[in-house]
Amino acid sequence: MPMPIPARPAVEVVARGLDSPRGLAFGPRGELYVAEAGRGGPCRAEAGGVVCSGRSGAITMVEFGRQWRVVSGLPSLVSPDGAGVAGPSDVVAGAGGEPILTVGADARLYRGGNVLTGVGGDPVALLDNTRGWLVVDAQSRAVRRVTPRGRVQTVAVLPDRTPLTPGSITRGPDGAWFVGEMFHLATVRPGAARIWRVEPGRVPVVWAEGFTSIVDVAWSPDGGLYVLDRDALFRIGPDHARRLIATGLDDPGGLALRGGHAYVSTCSTCNDTGAVLRIRL
Repeated sequence: MPMPIPARPAVEVVARGLDSPRGLAFGPRGELYVAEAGRGGPCRAEAGGVVCSGRSGAITMVEFGRQWRVVSGLPSLVSPDGAGVAGPSDVVAGAGGEPILTVGADARLYRGGNVLTGVGGDPVALLDNTRGWLVVDAQSRAVRRVTPRGRVQTVAVLPDRTPLTPGSITRGPDGAWFVGEMFHLATVRPGAARIWRVEPGRVPVVWAEGFTSIVDVAWSPDGGLYVLDRDALFRIGPDHARRLIATGLDDPGGLALRGGHAYVSTCSTCNDTGAVLRIRL
């Protein structure tokens, strides 16, 4: 696996042997949860074409130098050529550390291994919210609020900029949501992706632009926004100055911050060779 070229040294592998790792989240004890989209399953012919699906999606926990799957048997769907995988896409730590996760293969929100509710579309990103969660639906370009009882409400819709779709979300220091765009199709136009500032009941506004395909975003305690953009990690300061942190990241799938480090999942469409890197900031 190619190692990134950091602006500062110290890159360490903290988890390996993962199947298409995507979103990351820390729990209350400092344990790290990793959403694994899986490897699909046996292929079969259906009316709409060939479908390769199975129960290979999982959530892996990393703690004290060890890793193990705490949730397994989640839906996973892969294209016949193996180029794309839909399964567990993002994760947050619920009360008591129980993982809450989105699964793209069946468009549902799960609590652990149990279905909480259907959310529709293509759920790609998840954010803990007061009395529930926020889910980003790439298909309809919507942000949806989900209550602990499973009620789903659309609270924001971003402008249509196909083939760009929303793919990540974080909460800023001012309480607003910041949503990053990524290319949903093979076509990529460098510099076209934006970060939107979103508030319920207001028109979304462009907060930053000039990115290629934003995989994930995360605010740091010092007021900087870290942006995982295709194969690179950037920091946008309070003055909007942009600094490159690391480049050469191999097909990253998610980002989390903790203790002066960025944690990045890599090889997000690989079987057995996905990993999580810890990068000193």
